[in-house]
Amino acid sequence: MPLLDHLIELRKRLIYALISFFAVFFVTFYFAKPIFSFLMQPALNDGYKVIVLDIFEFFFVTVKLSAFVSLIVGFPLIAVQIWMFVAPGLYRQEKRAFLPFLVATPFMFYAGCAVMYYIVLPYVINFMLTQYAPPDIEKTLRSSDYLERILQLVFAFGFAFEMPVLLILLIKVGIASSEGLRSKRRYAIVICFVVAAVLAPPDVISQIALAVPLLAFYEISIIVGSWIEKKRDEEEKKAEEAAGS
Repeated sequence: MPLLDHLIELRKRLIYALISFFAVFFVTFYFAKPIFSFLMQPALNDGYKVIVLDIFEFFFVTVKLSAFVSLIVGFPLIAVQIWMFVAPGLYRQEKRAFLPFLVATPFMFYAGCAVMYYIVLPYVINFMLTQYAPPDIEKTLRSSDYLERILQLVFAFGFAFEMPVLLILLIKVGIASSEGLRSKRRYAIVICFVVAAVLAPPDVISQIALAVPLLAFYEISIIVGSWIEKKRDEEEKKAEEAAGS
């Protein structure tokens, strides 16, 4: 396709992606109250109160929450538009190679969100409010601050769970290798804890809870990458034998 046609196609895909985002946004905005109630459950189940201190506070909380959920829920729709723009320029074997990673990306992000909400968040709330706060102080959480911490944790764990997808894709296309990842394991350990310290809230529990999955995914990527390399070497060997015969 000429460059102008590519730009026209890109514009069309961007328009469709924006339409998908705003369609999900308006639906999410309508259901923002039950969604926020769902996010508050870990705090409410432990007896804490979530309060609003400003007349416009919950409106802005609703807008921020709706935009965030729209990005998460609408990402598969946006990813489809990206795929439809990129796929015509790929060979058949390249499509077969990239499509599983495209499917795995939202799945792993949702898995990270689920681990954060059901496992990590209750421990973080209890640890921060019982370990440091005196027992005679009534513990209340401001809605905007609570949502900000929730979104920070969701982004941290969601993107952390994308690590194996990225590393395995790099191995698949030949940019990285399992042997290279093994040789840099010591650096990876340090980087995982630094990333956890930057992305997670400033408490030890959140940072350790984020660093441990990062390290586990790094090791899993090495194992899966070794299997991919072994399978690729076998296919290349068979192709050479077929060409020689």
